[in-house]
Amino acid sequence: MNLLIQSTHPIQTETLNHLVGLSRAERTVQISNSAYRLIDAQPHPEIDAYCLEQRIDYGFVPQGRSLCDFGLLVMDMDSTLISIECIDEIADMQGLKPQVAAITESAMRGEIDFAESLRRRVALLEGLDEHALQRVYDERLKLNPGAEAMLAKMKEYGIRTMLVSGGFLFFTERLKPRLGLDYTHANSLEVVGGKLTGKVLGKVFDAQGKADWLLRIRDELKLGPEQVIAMGDGANDLKMMAQAGVSIAYHAKPVVRVQASYALNFVGLDGLVNLLGEN
Repeated sequence: MNLLIQSTHPIQTETLNHLVGLSRAERTVQISNSAYRLIDAQPHPEIDAYCLEQRIDYGFVPQGRSLCDFGLLVMDMDSTLISIECIDEIADMQGLKPQVAAITESAMRGEIDFAESLRRRVALLEGLDEHALQRVYDERLKLNPGAEAMLAKMKEYGIRTMLVSGGFLFFTERLKPRLGLDYTHANSLEVVGGKLTGKVLGKVFDAQGKADWLLRIRDELKLGPEQVIAMGDGANDLKMMAQAGVSIAYHAKPVVRVQASYALNFVGLDGLVNLLGEN
């Protein structure tokens, strides 16, 4: 195994040497001043706590693994590909952000059923002018750091990209052409007379829906599970992440971090490129 370490700040020589000693790595390869690959490394019980203390993301990656091994990247949208929770920002237009955000947070921790939480949140938006959605997209929606670099690298390797969201098609369908994504799917808000009705059209696209779409596209592309990467941050992403050969918890809730193959707690989305690059 190789041990990949990366951070948002330069990794000091003392820190690098300590991790080399803990992992008994044979040699190091510098990727940048904030990322290193420790070759032929071994797990050690102190690595996790030390990296957390130093604000370093790490992962043990099989030697020989590279992005050439993968054919599909599946991503959550809110708080993963983008920095906001869209529904919370829509609710802010109604002066209801604290109430909606509290339900969102509880759902992402896995404390309440996602479909029920979404219905409760959307109900609070009843009567809001549909132009509020465009305002959120124009004024508040930001990509998370490293998103465009990560997606460019996926294209370079011929890896298809899919955005699945328990949020709304209004946003996924605008991000699709903007970012050159191959597939998107999300929930539809009902609009009547230019106003939100407080209802979701059709069946709620939930955790199982995300997993089902991953399987559908994976089979369509004739890929094996080991050729799929899934990335998310909340409990609603766990079912789809379980269907992927590699799962990435991105700045995620604890319930997600403990079940993922790897966790990126500090670096941006382009940390995926360092992690699964040439090993």
